[in-house]
Amino acid sequence: MLGDVANTRSGRPRDERIDSAVRAATVNILNEVGYAALTLEAVAARAGTSKPALRRRWRSRQHLVVDALAATVGTTPTPDTGCTHCDLVAGIQTLTEAFTTKIGRRVLPALVADLADDPDLAEVFLDRYFHPRRATTAEALRRGIERGDLVPDADIDLLLDMLASTTYYRVLFGHLPVTADLAEKVVETVLAGVATAQWRNRHRHPSVL
Repeated sequence: MLGDVANTRSGRPRDERIDSAVRAATVNILNEVGYAALTLEAVAARAGTSKPALRRRWRSRQHLVVDALAATVGTTPTPDTGCTHCDLVAGIQTLTEAFTTKIGRRVLPALVADLADDPDLAEVFLDRYFHPRRATTAEALRRGIERGDLVPDADIDLLLDMLASTTYYRVLFGHLPVTADLAEKVVETVLAGVATAQWRNRHRHPSVL
């Protein structure tokens, strides 16, 4: 992984127990004090390790935050339940659950700002967090096309942006809350525009009429 400084130089295998403890400590401290106040010293103390140990594993504080978010908050795959609507709601719901904690508003906007000035960090964020989640939702959309729920020429990339953007937009700007029913509303609205008549007949709902 680009964000990690591997221990191969010393020939020592990584201790996954330390990795797990550090990631958990990072998320806990982010929830307590936010992104700007997070320090490697505090993480190391909370995880029962040392700052040099963190430096051997992660290139920077920002790389540690990305890895911790990916490992503990947000790469739950979109499921395959046999129901396009259900799969998409479940996939977006994981974003809701991740960002209705303090970590959403306190971390994501500042982290995104750092991505703009650090191409390596941006690549790690995309590879570790953004693309894995997006890929599983893309598969859910392709399954929807195969089972006849979505039109064959649906723009997968555009749909992916539309499905996730409402949650990210509300987290970044805080103008409206990320509510428990947001995932359902977003999926219903998007599918109303790309669903086939077959799908519409099976899923009559006031919001899509």
